Amino acid sequence: MTESEWRVTARRLAASVIIGRMSLARLLARRVGHGRRLPDGIEDLRGPASGVIVLPRHLSWPGMREFDVTDGGTRRSMYGIVLTQGQRNDVKRFLNPALLRQDWPLIRVSLDPALRRWCERRFGLDARPAPARPGEPASAAPAPGPAGPAGRR
Repeated sequence: MTESEWRVTARRLAASVIIGRMSLARLLARRVGHGRRLPDGIEDLRGPASGVIVLPRHLSWPGMREFDVTDGGTRRSMYGIVLTQGQRNDVKRFLNPALLRQDWPLIRVSLDPALRRWCERRFGLDARPAPARPGEPASAAPAPGPAGPAGRR
């Protein structure tokens, strides 16, 4: 084995040892948890109730930065982006407390369960799922049994 081949092999071995020894818990510990990213309460939210919000580049893709707050669908999409990717100041700046309460039953279903629970506790949001659509009977969705929703094990 030549000296250059030995160096390449040594580098690969060292890299695999470093990566191999790093646990998943240590990798995830580097990420900021939900509790640190969310404001202390819903009263800290000061986002607008109308108008167009332009999200900063660290929150959205180019071309998908403008969201009309008066349009329910785009607002809920923007709230989901801010809740999942935003930092504490982003959440405070872009989310309106009244609109978050109004839209929560629809937003909550698209969030990670851990983030959903944090938001519900921190902001005092209702943990119930979205109501039935207009014209749809309330009994159309099966009620979850003791083991959870049907088909889930």
